[in-house]
Order: sequence, then C-alpha cells, then structure tokens
Amino acid sequence: MKVIATIAELRAALRIERLDGKTIGLVPTMGYLHIGHMTLVRHSRAACDITVVSIFVNPTQFGPNEDLAAYPRDMAGDLAKLQSEGVDYVFTPDVSEIYRPGANTIVENPVLSRVLIGKIRPGHFRGVTTVVTKLFNIVQPDQAFFGEKDYQQLTIIRQMVADLDVPTEITGVATVREADGLACSSRNALLTPADRKAAVILANSLAKAEEMVAQGLRSVSAIRNAVRAVLQTEKRGEIESVDVRDARTLDPLSGKFRQPVVILLTVRFGKVRLIDQRVIG
Repeated sequence: MKVIATIAELRAALRIERLDGKTIGLVPTMGYLHIGHMTLVRHSRAACDITVVSIFVNPTQFGPNEDLAAYPRDMAGDLAKLQSEGVDYVFTPDVSEIYRPGANTIVENPVLSRVLIGKIRPGHFRGVTTVVTKLFNIVQPDQAFFGEKDYQQLTIIRQMVADLDVPTEITGVATVREADGLACSSRNALLTPADRKAAVILANSLAKAEEMVAQGLRSVSAIRNAVRAVLQTEKRGEIESVDVRDARTLDPLSGKFRQPVVILLTVRFGKVRLIDQRVIG
C-alpha cells in the first residue's frame, strides 16, 4: 500500500496503472474509518483492479458553527485498517494541496443541494460536490463507491456525474449497521453513552415504516407521522427533519405513492447530528 500526499505523485502512479490496462476504483472518505468504509473498500476491490482511498476532512462542507475541529481523526488507525484490506493507494492531502491560494471555483447543484440536509446545512453539498469533482479529476476512477446512508449526497453525485459527463460509474452500497441497528457513522464516536443507546430510535422508526408498507399502507402523510411519533418517544433526540421523497429524484410527495420512496431522517443528540434512510416500495 502506498500513502501519497500530493496530486502530482498520485497522478503519476495511477498513470502507470492505467497504461497497464488496470481499472481504478475510488472510495472517498473523511477518515476515522469504520466497517461501513471497509465495506466500500471491499466492493471496490471486488470490482476494480486498483483501489484508491482518499482521507481528507473537507473544510468547505462544514458550516461556521459545525464540528470541523471536533471531527474525529485517527490516521494511524485508518492506515492500519486499509493495509489489512489490501488497498493499493491512500491519498492523504493537506487542505493546501486541495484548495490552493486564490481558488474560488465551485461545483453545485442549485436544486438538490438546497433541500433536506442542504436546507439545514447551507453550503454543505456545495462543498461536497466541489471536492468530489476535484477527487474525480485527480484520480480519474472508473468507479467510485459511496454509502447509501448519505442518500441525498449519493443522489446529488449521481446527478452531477450525469450532468457534467464525468466518465465515472457511481456505485451505491447498502448502509452498514451496528448490532442494534444504528447506521455506522464516524460521528457515532462523538455520542455520549446515553445518547448512543438512545440513537437506535432512528432504526426503530424506519422499521415501523417498513412494517406499515408491508401491510399495504401507501399514504405519505401517515408514514411520515408514524415515523415522527416513534422518534418522539425518545426524549434525548431532537428531530430536525422527517421526509418521504421519491427515491430516484428526491421530489416531494403527497397522497399515496406508487413508486419506491426514501424515508430520510435527521435527528440531533446533543451536538451530534445523525442521519439515516430507508428505501421502501
């Protein structure tokens, strides 16, 4: 495994791999890796000849009052995990390598980036799409792998790739969960023990929605209200949003749905914002 910190060195190394006819997979991360990230790595290794993992805590996707400084980091631990998974290259750039002085070009979907999480965190997805575009330009991957837990992010990146004719296949990988159902997230480490125990309510509320749909219910409002009612039973959680949207486009829905829908949750426990999702139908 080669750990590379500069764009020039990574491009030079991957140019040789590409000339040898090897396919390249990219797993973009912000580090503090868990089993969810390792699952993305395994999908990449199964599909591609070469796997590149980027570790970069992207400052442009954090708001002024958000947890950039507190975001958990463990580079030594991350590298050990990636080594054990057989990763070929790890890209670990400094902020100054990705955002050079005077850089002011951005990439943004002005529609999808300003709803749902984008409404709660203005500018967040502008930072995501800008850095992902840069990573795609640097690595030029054949495939890139993203978790479905960040469903809005995955949808936006798919739209971006289609709109900008980026020759990278986007592969979504099912959410990996801990034993009690909580979706794996680097932010779980920031939860207090009491909040960690309480956070399973997100998975429980999604299970309620699945149960209702399995019984034949297709009412958007009834499912939304039932999910919210389950979440409200846990007083430690502050509900920020409960949405039922078209699973392909993220368009808002009303009445009864016929197509697959995605249920999107955003709940705060103390200072920690957790998200979760479930595609149903």
